[in-house]
Amino acid sequence: MRDSAGRNRLAGAAAAFTSNARNPDLRRAQLSFLGAWTAEWAFTVALGIVAYRDGGATAVGLVGLLRMAPSALIAPLLSPLADRGRRERVLIVVSTVRGVATAGAAVVAALAGPPVVIYVLAVLSTIAATLFRPAHSALLPSLCHTGHELASANVVRGFLDSAATLVGPLLAAVLLGLTDVAVVFAMAAASSLWAAGLLLRLSYDAPPRPSAAARPRLVREAAEGVRAVLRNADLALILGLAAAQSFTRGALTVLSVVVPLELLGTGDAGVGTLMAAVGVGAVLGSLAASLLVGTRRLGAWFAVGVALWGLPLALVGVFPEEWPALFLVAFVGVGNALIDVAGFTLLGRLAPDEVLARVFGVLESLVAVFIGIGAVAASWVVAISGPRSALVGIGLVCPVLAMLAWRRLRLLDGTVGEHDHDVELLQRVAMLRTLPLPSVEQLARGLEPLDVPAGHVVFSQGDLGDRYYVIEVGEVQVVGDGAVVATLGPGEGFGEIALLRRTPRTATVVAATDARLWALLSDRFLPVVLGFTPSAREAAVGVSVMLDRFAPEDPPAEPPPTSS
Repeated sequence: MRDSAGRNRLAGAAAAFTSNARNPDLRRAQLSFLGAWTAEWAFTVALGIVAYRDGGATAVGLVGLLRMAPSALIAPLLSPLADRGRRERVLIVVSTVRGVATAGAAVVAALAGPPVVIYVLAVLSTIAATLFRPAHSALLPSLCHTGHELASANVVRGFLDSAATLVGPLLAAVLLGLTDVAVVFAMAAASSLWAAGLLLRLSYDAPPRPSAAARPRLVREAAEGVRAVLRNADLALILGLAAAQSFTRGALTVLSVVVPLELLGTGDAGVGTLMAAVGVGAVLGSLAASLLVGTRRLGAWFAVGVALWGLPLALVGVFPEEWPALFLVAFVGVGNALIDVAGFTLLGRLAPDEVLARVFGVLESLVAVFIGIGAVAASWVVAISGPRSALVGIGLVCPVLAMLAWRRLRLLDGTVGEHDHDVELLQRVAMLRTLPLPSVEQLARGLEPLDVPAGHVVFSQGDLGDRYYVIEVGEVQVVGDGAVVATLGPGEGFGEIALLRRTPRTATVVAATDARLWALLSDRFLPVVLGFTPSAREAAVGVSVMLDRFAPEDPPAEPPPTSS
């Protein structure tokens, strides 16, 4: 049994990668992410070297705060743009801006220009970078049709994120050993522009969203994202732990420079080597995390990932030797891989699609704020008590918070499991099967349970239609003008004709057995089904088939208004 379960997990992990490779839109989106984040990590290493040469550990911390503070303010204000229309357009603009800004930094560094100009360009690049992940995270669900497929996409993206964590610093280390920071900046610029180019040919059916003209102003839209987080305790918890992880990540931007240069004595190339060790752990962790595609314990693994972001750093403070340090920080990469898979999948499942990019914008704002705070805090602690104390003190933050949140995250796993059941039921209905995952999630949130005993009428011919029904258990009979027209069972739906045609009920539906139904009000059902072309087409076909079986003798002369 255990061997069989192990083989199933391995097969699921392999399927996660092959499904993304076969889907051209997912493939382009994922490779674009790889290019963008390779650029980010290489850029961070080069910028850290420039800042350290300019003013030591304090300068590294201040530059980290300088990069993140504007991003923290601007990211949530601009993230609503990704909830308007097609999200890949935002990604193209963002990657292009990053590429141009980073190329500018390369020119300044090559000409030995003032570091302050590089810092200004770094701020511009970072502002753009903070918009990339919210838009990309909100795009992925639109390219998926099931929760399993979304988890697979996040596994693959987590692996590519880990690969970027390895490749970016490793390339930087090699280039720093052979040339200088200007070449590293140039390589990062080319990677960003490649990320933009990959998205130019993206083609998919976007879920229906309100037009830009019908939306309020950006500030008000951004506030909707904040309110969505505040109204949902589970979202707030995940974002709170992500903020703690970002605090540690900000500290690492300082410690990754200070520790090799002051504690381990490995020189400039050692900065890239230490961060590359994080990347090695992230790659290995991503391969292991691919086994979690079908797991129902994403909350628990998210807590483990948060804990692993801090505990290895504390242990480096206890064992400040080069090889133990490289081994230990690799587990930070493992934690990063777990957070990518579990955290982003949970956010994508819990947040409504219409504000999804804004929720991810809130996340990026928190990430930017706490990276900056972490960088300043680390440089302050290093200045006061040295790098070893900073490693131990800061390293304990995430493990303690993960332990405190453990019980709540385990309860969240149960909630998501129940929601998965509702989504799977809706996706058994032919008309709804074509919908992208965010649209099905939206329908699932509006389901109302209805238990109907055998022989009882669900609705009668001529009634006003205000709900659509899906059968979970039992059977119902469709009766038109006294004759049984059809018998429907689990995984089938009924009631759409009156809603789509805006007519009274064309038949009576009676429970043939005790039945468990789920109902959707018309104002939840119609915008989703009619707003997405494939589902609208499938609905029209289904209505035609039903009306071919039976048409009422006396159709109404004028359609009554739809009731909500």
